[in-house]
Amino acid sequence: TVAIIGTPLVLSFAERHDIQPKLLLLSLCFAITIGSVPSPIGNPQNLLIATGGNIPKPFLTFLKYLALPTAVNLLLAYLALKLFFRNDFKKDLPEKPGYVIKDHKLALLSKVSLILLIALIIVKTLTVFKTDLDFRLTYISIISALPVILFSPRRFRILKNINWETLIFFIALFILMGAVWDSGVLQSYIPRFGADLSSVDLILILSVSLSQLLSNVPFVALFLPVANHLGLTTKGMMALAAGSTTAGNLLILGAASNVIVIQLAERKGKTITFLEFAWVGIPLTILNMIVYRIFLTLM
Repeated sequence: TVAIIGTPLVLSFAERHDIQPKLLLLSLCFAITIGSVPSPIGNPQNLLIATGGNIPKPFLTFLKYLALPTAVNLLLAYLALKLFFRNDFKKDLPEKPGYVIKDHKLALLSKVSLILLIALIIVKTLTVFKTDLDFRLTYISIISALPVILFSPRRFRILKNINWETLIFFIALFILMGAVWDSGVLQSYIPRFGADLSSVDLILILSVSLSQLLSNVPFVALFLPVANHLGLTTKGMMALAAGSTTAGNLLILGAASNVIVIQLAERKGKTITFLEFAWVGIPLTILNMIVYRIFLTLM
């Protein structure tokens, strides 16, 4: 959600203040990735781990293991961006005139949708782990979209501009991961790992590396049955959450949010190449993994 909403916002900020779009796009990608780590509903893979990994008191557990290292890693991300884009941090930022709202009705409907979205997320947060109420994430998106879909005369244009390519991309990945698990091929390799697979170091390495091939959400969907089969501890599950999420800082394909940001930016004629992302992302990810490894080992 933040990737979808944030991309046009940071591009407008870049134009308005004469900042390199690449700097703000990278800032958005890193902030989404790192910032979502210490919450069971911060991203899809964390939610999969929280609901399918037998995590006791998920909100408290995620905060206990991951809040402090996440704060450190956010600071490291800022420092890394300041190092690689040092000239942009030194110059004065001119401000161009603000944008004028052309469709006030659509703006009002969008505000209503945003209020609904925030309210439903709060409801979901309060109920998902406390009651048996079947309040699915899909309900949040459908209900929040209703004011625009029902009452805006531009509904068909809005539906046409939905990022269908990204949706199809991830649907196909989930189908592939489901097929791999159902085939039994992966299960045949589990005994070869044995107890070593439960180590924090190996989980972090596997999470970061395999997420580059599968993207982090499908990787967790595929790996979680393996983790449960091996009886992974809470610390191991937290390492899985930290590694699979922070994997998005290494390369563009490491996280679903990166793909969304890049595709939306390309629609506006802006982009970040794989090399540009990796140039900042690789050293940042190495530092992030060291921080999470130190804190998880000490817990």
